[in-house]
Amino acid sequence: MGSVRKASAWLGLVDDNDDERYYDDDYSEGTEQPGDAWVTDPRVKVASDVAEEKGRRIGTVTPDSFRDARAIGELFREGVPVIVNLTAMEATDAKRVVDFAAGLTFGLRGTIERVANRVFLLTPANTEIVSGEPAARRENGFYNQS
Repeated sequence: MGSVRKASAWLGLVDDNDDERYYDDDYSEGTEQPGDAWVTDPRVKVASDVAEEKGRRIGTVTPDSFRDARAIGELFREGVPVIVNLTAMEATDAKRVVDFAAGLTFGLRGTIERVANRVFLLTPANTEIVSGEPAARRENGFYNQS
């Protein structure tokens, strides 16, 4: 389509039928089910589906206000560990979210751990946190020469 024709179509002076050549005749509407992920190859599994089947999901939430605390609660109730980044919040609202998260973890027998300044990790009861300290400091570490 030439530039004059594009401008005319944009102004509504002519019909823009040039897009019809891009449609495939084999396309049929209504074949997708609600909630299906769009993939280019049917042999490809979407990563989130595989992660959900194996229980390997971690949620990250960066709330702007206390109203976003609901997202934290919904993920945690599903058994998903949640990283809560409160750096974008005001101090008073951040304290309210931390109080909410502490109550949430207590009620569902999980744990809450401070990862960094204003960043917290909420883990469900069935999740083990593995310490990332260097092997030289561990009792049975690889480089333990004592």
